[in-house]
Amino acid sequence: MLPHLGVPELLIVLLIVIIVFGVGKLPQIGGAIGQSIREFREATRAGQERKEEEKRSSRRSAGKAASSEEEEAEESEEA
Repeated sequence: MLPHLGVPELLIVLLIVIIVFGVGKLPQIGGAIGQSIREFREATRAGQERKEEEKRSSRRSAGKAASSEEEEAEESEEA
C-alpha cells in the first residue's frame, strides 16, 4: 500500500514534474494519469465481478450435486 502523501510531498512531486516535463505538458500528463486510473479501476471492478460470478456458479454446481446425491440416495432406499 502507498504511504500517506501529504501536501508538502505532493508539491515536491509537482515541482519535479514541472521541471522535467515543463508546464505545457501538464494537461497531457494529467489526462494520461486520469485515464490510467480509470482503466485500473475498471479492470479491478471487472475482476471482482468475475470472481463473484465464479463463486455463485460454484455454489450452484455444489447445490445441484448435493440435490443429485439426495435423489440417488432416496432412489436406492426405495429399491
